[in-house]
Amino acid sequence: MAVVKWDPWQEIEDMFDRYTRAVGWPRRGAPGVEPGSKADWAPRVDISETDAEFSIKAELPEVRKDDVKITIDNGVVTLQGERKQETEQKGKTFHRVERYYGSFSRSFALPDNIDDAKARATFHDGVLTLQIPKRERAQPKGVEIRVE
Repeated sequence: MAVVKWDPWQEIEDMFDRYTRAVGWPRRGAPGVEPGSKADWAPRVDISETDAEFSIKAELPEVRKDDVKITIDNGVVTLQGERKQETEQKGKTFHRVERYYGSFSRSFALPDNIDDAKARATFHDGVLTLQIPKRERAQPKGVEIRVE
């Protein structure tokens, strides 16, 4: 399994972001707010496993599949992309904007028995489904050593 470095400052920043969203304060990526150094929002995901594969489903409403990038590197799956905000149009005033816009990035460490070369992704009705097959774990071979 890949080792992912724990960043306590990122956890504190994430906790503060959740709090500011709950009380309605401006958030990173909002107009007039300095953009965050990382992602502006994070899509919700479900990760499941069967005997044959891992499956990751991510909710990406109003994100085009061309705006999504998926990489697998050393057992770490990364979903990146961007949801673009509707620009204000003449004669149209927004009274409330609660949905998140901007870039996103989510990374997940998976065990070392994944076959990343056979991974496949589909995008349907705003849900990205990534299926990563498992490969057989190498069985340890016993070696007899002769004593001379």
